[in-house]
Parts: sequence; structure tokens; C-alpha cells
Amino acid sequence: MTNIFEEKKRKQEAINSAMSKIKHVIAVASGKGGVGKSTVAANLALSLAKKGYRVGLADADIYGPSIPTLFNIENEQVMAAEIDGKQLMLPFEKFGIKLMSVGFFVDKERPMLWRGPMAANTLTQMLTETHWGELDFMILDMPPGTGDIQLTLVQQFSVSGALFVCTPQQLAVADVRRAVNMFKNDQIAIPVLGLVENMAYFTPKELPNNKYYIFGKGGTEALAKELDVELISQIPISLDISETNDSGNPISLDFSSPEAESFMHLADIVIEKTNIK
Repeated sequence: MTNIFEEKKRKQEAINSAMSKIKHVIAVASGKGGVGKSTVAANLALSLAKKGYRVGLADADIYGPSIPTLFNIENEQVMAAEIDGKQLMLPFEKFGIKLMSVGFFVDKERPMLWRGPMAANTLTQMLTETHWGELDFMILDMPPGTGDIQLTLVQQFSVSGALFVCTPQQLAVADVRRAVNMFKNDQIAIPVLGLVENMAYFTPKELPNNKYYIFGKGGTEALAKELDVELISQIPISLDISETNDSGNPISLDFSSPEAESFMHLADIVIEKTNIK
């Protein structure tokens, strides 16, 4: 029994050492898939980098890794190097941020048949055996839901805060309620920075002052009030976001677009809430 506790302690010390040069880990989570969590994570990372911060983006969504597609690096091979006597993976660098994804280590044509502990151990290894260097922010694109993988990640890693991505539909609102309550649980107690409502409304380019609430309105605002958290950003639904995702050039690379402005505003809030210097 003592050996089990000692091994757990050594593992946690190794994790702490590997992540010691990262000031803030921001978890981007959701109650369910398909709400645009990875889009938010990628564009938040890019917006922080545009503001001059050192940023890493870690794709921990083991059942649906999206970062390789969002950055058009699906066919890249992960390289390694010996650093301080350890073999470490080298993150990809693109658009000023460092990138690593579990998607580089799985067959995208086959379903993931891993049980929780195997998946969690793989993610821990990916995060701790990548040479991130010194970062102001690591954006952690979490798997959706409230299972064993999520619990392992938030308990093992020092997370500064979590953002929860939701869409206006009632089903998505119900799922994010469970996810927020998991993070607010006394055994986890990770600060909830706020809710991000994605696909909140549609504004035609020829009618820039009009907003059409295609998926409904008010559900996320009511949930934020119920859970005593902030609704900190509303991201519009946009064909441009979809097209730039598919091309590997996320929308935040376009300084002038309204969508990019939404993500820059989100980055400002994250900076303010983490009090980073």
C-alpha cells in the first residue's frame, strides 16, 4: 500500500516539474460535443498570442481531436529531442503558438476503444513529455463531458480556471450545467472563469446591425445566473468561421472581422481574470 502512495506521489511530482514553466493552464470545457469548444480554444490561443503572450494549445479531446485540422497539420510527424537528459516531444509551432494534439498518436479512421485510465494516462504523458518551454498560457482543449478523463486531468494539473462553451439550445444548456457543477465541486474547486455562448446569433454581412437568434435566446444567460457564473462572451455563428476552420487558418488571424473581435474580447477577459503581468 505504501508503494502505491509513493508511486502516486512521484508521478505528481513529475507532473508538477514538467509544468513548472507554465504560468496559467486554462481549461476549455463543454458538457457535450459539437458546440464549438475546439474552435473557441484555438481562437482564444491565437488571440492571446496576438496580444504578445507566450501560448501553448494542448488538444486533450481524445475522442475527437480537432486541432490538427484547425491548423492544417494533420499529416505532420511528431519529432523528439533530448533535453536536459530526457527525451521530449517537440510541439509544432504555427501562427505564434505551440501545438500538441492526441490526434497525432491515434488512427483517425478508427474509433477510440480506450477505457478511462488508459486514455487519461495517454493524455498525461502527452502533456508532460512535450517540451513546452516557458509559457504564459496553456489552453487545454478538454474532452466534452464529466467522466474519468476530465477528473484525472483537473486533479493532476494545476488549472488556473475553466471556460465552458455552450450553444443556446436547451439540451446544450442542461449538459453544461453538469460540467460546471463538476468543476465547482469541493473536491475539485477550479475557478470557473465564465460561460462562452457559441453560435449565439447570426448577423448577415449586408445587415451588420441585425442579429438573428437561430438557436434561441436567453438560455445561457439564465443558466449563468442560476449557477452564479458570468456569461463572458457570445460568439456569432458564421460561415467565415466554418470556412477558416476547414482551411486551417482560424478566423482570429483576420484582425478586422467581427468574429475575431469577439475572440479578442474573450482573450482580454481571460487576461483580466488571471491577473497575468
